[in-house]
Amino acid sequence: MPPRRKKLPNIVFLGIDSLRADHMSCYGYGRQTTPHMDRFAQEGTLFERYYSAHIPTTSGYANMLTGMDVFSTQVVALGHKGPMRAEVKTLAEILRAAGYTTTCVGFTGNAAARGFDTYLEYDAGWKTWSAGRMPKAENLNRTAIPELGRLAKARQPFLLFLRHMDPHSPYLPPAPYERMFYGGNECDPKNKSMTGLRNFRPFRDYLLSWLPPGISDKEYAIAQYDGEVAYMDACIRTIFTALVARGILDETIVVITSDHGETLYDHDCYFDHHGLYDCTLHVPLIIRYPGKMPAGKRVAGYSQLPDLTPTLLELADIQPDGITFDGASLLPLARGEVASHRSEFYLTECTWMRKHGWRTPEWKLIVALEPDFHFKPPVELYNLVEDPEEYNNLAASEPEMVTALKARMDAWIARRARETGLPNPIHHNFLHQRDAPFTSSQEAYDGMHIGDPQQAHQLQAGDKK
Repeated sequence: MPPRRKKLPNIVFLGIDSLRADHMSCYGYGRQTTPHMDRFAQEGTLFERYYSAHIPTTSGYANMLTGMDVFSTQVVALGHKGPMRAEVKTLAEILRAAGYTTTCVGFTGNAAARGFDTYLEYDAGWKTWSAGRMPKAENLNRTAIPELGRLAKARQPFLLFLRHMDPHSPYLPPAPYERMFYGGNECDPKNKSMTGLRNFRPFRDYLLSWLPPGISDKEYAIAQYDGEVAYMDACIRTIFTALVARGILDETIVVITSDHGETLYDHDCYFDHHGLYDCTLHVPLIIRYPGKMPAGKRVAGYSQLPDLTPTLLELADIQPDGITFDGASLLPLARGEVASHRSEFYLTECTWMRKHGWRTPEWKLIVALEPDFHFKPPVELYNLVEDPEEYNNLAASEPEMVTALKARMDAWIARRARETGLPNPIHHNFLHQRDAPFTSSQEAYDGMHIGDPQQAHQLQAGDKK
């Protein structure tokens, strides 16, 4: 008799947009935002220091779904032009070649979304305050649960990729989540904490279009973000229940992660996800697969988005021919065989600012490649041990450290250019498909804008009362 073919596990992949790890209760947040994911983490392995090194969404998912870094993908900018390099295979393409059926929910238009058999959309909502609350995760479930049922009935193993748009802005969670973490008066005229946002012309029209008229308290907006996380967490419980009901939970690799974090009000970035601060870089990773991923394990070592695809393929016992990943499987970390992967690494951001940098366990160097619209200094240096929130720029007082970190960064860039035969894409991609860099912060401030000023003015008319 021919040898019996091994049974391949299903993979349910939850990619949660804009979820910062430190706002999840399983990562130590003081608010109970993720009780269902907390329980899920107790059944699987949680990686405590998992980083998205290349911001924003476009490059983050490219790293996550290929196992490659920005040199290999050449995807670094939010406004990436054209497809990803044909030489780079996506997780969907690799799994399809191994006999998987693949479905993607809510993830078209991204360079890394290539190769799925089926693409399904749902109402992820980009609404304003006047349009009411937004059940984004419930809308996703209405599309995903029937598709999960269809895939579960088939004989083939499947990959189901779910792109959650909670807690991405606008933060408009349905009741009761909008008041779950806030009991004050968000329109108290004595509160001036939103003054910075109101004076920030590039973003204020967009942000004020979905915040309540008369908003004055930034803590209300942060509580809405946390409410989005809690609402999404409850909806994700429905997906876990559907896997249990179909009897396939334990034969399915379930992964929860994010493409990047969120800045909220940190560093004057105002409820977005640009900048190379750790609030944007540090993201969650939890993997459940009984027998291969230890239950209740918390891994303290460093890891990054490109490590995920090699990890999933090793868990599924799939060895793709001819692919050498830039990332490395996390199973040796989960088993305690190694303490950490790369603890220092290269950073890029090409969203609203174009910068790169170098992060070690102790230091963070950020170097601007063109002036930014926040008027930040061209070089930033932070001691992450003494100043983990990164507010004390030491670039002027520690010039030797700046030189040392820049030398290590430049050496890594040169090595990757030699290894790949490709240029560093951060030097050839500009903001919002411009053809040249900004020459001053004022030019950047005047030249970039999101939102409708007239609509925002109408919605915020209550401010004048």
